[in-house]
Amino acid sequence: MVSQRQAGSATSSTRDQLLDAAEQLMLEEGYAAVTSRRVGARAGLTPQLVHYYFRTMDDLFLEVFRRRADVGLELFRAALQSRPTLRQLWDLRDTGMTTPRFNLEFMALANHRKAIRVVLTEYYRSYREVQLAAFTAALADLGVPPERCPPLVARLVMIGITQIMAIDAELGVESDGEVVDDFIRRQIEDLVEQGPERTDSDT
Repeated sequence: MVSQRQAGSATSSTRDQLLDAAEQLMLEEGYAAVTSRRVGARAGLTPQLVHYYFRTMDDLFLEVFRRRADVGLELFRAALQSRPTLRQLWDLRDTGMTTPRFNLEFMALANHRKAIRVVLTEYYRSYREVQLAAFTAALADLGVPPERCPPLVARLVMIGITQIMAIDAELGVESDGEVVDDFIRRQIEDLVEQGPERTDSDT
């Protein structure tokens, strides 16, 4: 349970300073660099304040994650309320408040902290459900039957490609994003143009 002291400090600028400092350290030096001493020093505050606002370091990490991930999930949900087309879903693929480095650090941290892993799993499950519902609706609107293009496959292909390209960019690995983008858009156009009339016998 969150203590009354912690709950009452939710809007504290000091608390936000500590969260900002922890996030900066994680992105610059990795999660192992995030200690109460380093966070306090980066924020220009005492290490004791870290434990005043956050009972454990796991609580600090979780709050750093939630304040970005939750906002990103809500942005994506809001974008999906207009029932976007398949084209629009491809353009929406980068909607969110996290970065590849942010996600990779938390995935690495989750390998060592059970509490972090539980929250990340819940978050990604929620994100996947929202995405899958959107792809299912977009393909249904085109009259594309699931056996021809399963929504799960469409989601994995489009989101997976985006994540791989983002990781490449984060690592400085060259990838021709324009070629990939053009290919995906042509596949979407094929689905739009062919509509529901195409059957397996046409392939």
